[in-house]
Amino acid sequence: MTRLIGLSGSLRRESFNTALLRAMIHHLPDGVTLEIATLHGVPLYDGDVEAAEGVPPAVQALGETIAAADGVILSTPEYNNGMPGVFKNAIDWLSRGGVHGGKLFAGKPVALAGASPGGFGTIMSQANWLPVMRSLGMRHWSEGRLLVSRAHKAFDAEGQLADETVAAQLGPYLAGFAGFIGR
Repeated sequence: MTRLIGLSGSLRRESFNTALLRAMIHHLPDGVTLEIATLHGVPLYDGDVEAAEGVPPAVQALGETIAAADGVILSTPEYNNGMPGVFKNAIDWLSRGGVHGGKLFAGKPVALAGASPGGFGTIMSQANWLPVMRSLGMRHWSEGRLLVSRAHKAFDAEGQLADETVAAQLGPYLAGFAGFIGR
């Protein structure tokens, strides 16, 4: 069994990126599971807080979930042609020494995905993640990425995937990532 964790980089209740991860659950290959996590409860990084109180419980819990997974899907929004600060902040917390000795992401298979109302999906945000992934030693799956543009049209009012073209991409994307993890 291959266990994936999908980490949504948006805090919005009706997040397109969380909806994208929920849609993925219906397209998983046999032998693959996907758990969805959000950034809720992760405070702004503050070295003084870390020194005085240690790593916050929400960060520790998220770190344990990621450590137990075989692979991670970063489902990233794109804000002003870049990665969201709240998402980068969470990864910064998770990379600290108090979370698996600062090596949580070392060698961890990671894939990028993202949904945005813009016309180019999350291409710039995903590109911004590359140096971060390299510096943390993530094993980036570079053969595939998922870019959902015009997300406000791809999902219906209930947050269900309504775009058949995007739906057709999910199975191959997930199978490709699972295969990469197995190599």
